[in-house]
Amino acid sequence: MKTLFLVVIGASYGMLSSAGVFTVLVAVGLVPRFAGKTHTSRKVVLYEEMVIFGTLTGCVLSIFSRYCQFGAWWQARFPERMALWNGIGVFSQAVYGLFAGMFIGCLALAIAEMLDSIPILTRRISFRHGIGLAVLSMAIGKLCGSLIYFFTEFHRTA
Repeated sequence: MKTLFLVVIGASYGMLSSAGVFTVLVAVGLVPRFAGKTHTSRKVVLYEEMVIFGTLTGCVLSIFSRYCQFGAWWQARFPERMALWNGIGVFSQAVYGLFAGMFIGCLALAIAEMLDSIPILTRRISFRHGIGLAVLSMAIGKLCGSLIYFFTEFHRTA
């Protein structure tokens, strides 16, 4: 029963954090902006599916990293061809780094543009007092979560 409870809680937190990430992507309008800049608006659905696929792939590779070590399999089968595998790995990391850097840069610019809309939103919903406290509370919560994560070395148990 305890294991089932932990599975439900873990899945709930995972869905909550992924919903937050996708909400940010939708709120800043990153995918439609990419489609507009590249003049490929017919493929917006494909772009959105690729963002979801990339997120799921990253989750699987980080959670089940023990079973996703393709290099260990290659080394066990073909030890004489490790130089080829190392070259493929370096090339893959370079391509991933290039695209991840472009994505993070575009996301940062989109969030910076979205920050201009926060004062408009707060005036429309009549949220005049306490916005600083709300932002401070979110920052303190994020800080506490990070400190617990690293001081308990939870990242080493996964």
